[in-house]
Amino acid sequence: MNGASPAIQATNLSKVYGSGQAEVLAMKDVSFNLASGEVVALLGPSGAGKSTLLTIVGLVNSPTSGKLIIGEDLITDGPVPKVNLRSYRRRFIGYVLQKANLIPFLNALENVQLALEINDIPSKVAKLRAMDLLESLDVMHRADNLPYMLSGGEQQRVAVARALANRPRLVLADEPTAALDSVRGRQVMELFRDVAHKHGTTVMVATHDHRSLDIFDRILEMEDGRLKDEKSDFSAKQV
Repeated sequence: MNGASPAIQATNLSKVYGSGQAEVLAMKDVSFNLASGEVVALLGPSGAGKSTLLTIVGLVNSPTSGKLIIGEDLITDGPVPKVNLRSYRRRFIGYVLQKANLIPFLNALENVQLALEINDIPSKVAKLRAMDLLESLDVMHRADNLPYMLSGGEQQRVAVARALANRPRLVLADEPTAALDSVRGRQVMELFRDVAHKHGTTVMVATHDHRSLDIFDRILEMEDGRLKDEKSDFSAKQV
């Protein structure tokens, strides 16, 4: 990180669901720093806590305890947020899920454009930004197509464009290649790497796909709600 402050700082994040005999410890004392422009894989079996971590870092849920800082903003220190999570999430965080979840009655361009307009970006400006993103992701030729007319890989590219629309500080992806074949899956992973390195966006991808781990700068691995020892880029290539 060359001495720069981390883009994301997570310190002792824990999450408990329920109480008493029904209490479930989903995540325990998870700490890490992520740099701007870094693309990081989050590994672990089902139930390891990956999705819980993503929902907390993505400001969908609050931790039971622990601290989260994004840039210079203290987001949470314990269960009570220090910012308006919905507003902050809309402005600074992008999401890509296993399914593209594009709005079926809007074409590819409109799906991306809408993400800008709900943040009060004027329509003409939003359209130009959406067109630039689709062009950069090589799907501008499909701009007028409805989602059902796109391949799975094309839908994911539009979903990535939508996630990048508001120039987020952080992009989170949860199993984004699960429904894709190996070639299209790798293309999507390479896309995340390019987004991180070219735009300085921090990208965290939760995945079970070990075929493309060489693409990532770092690997974080979870087990039983805890973060295991970090894997280096070299060890990732040996998986």
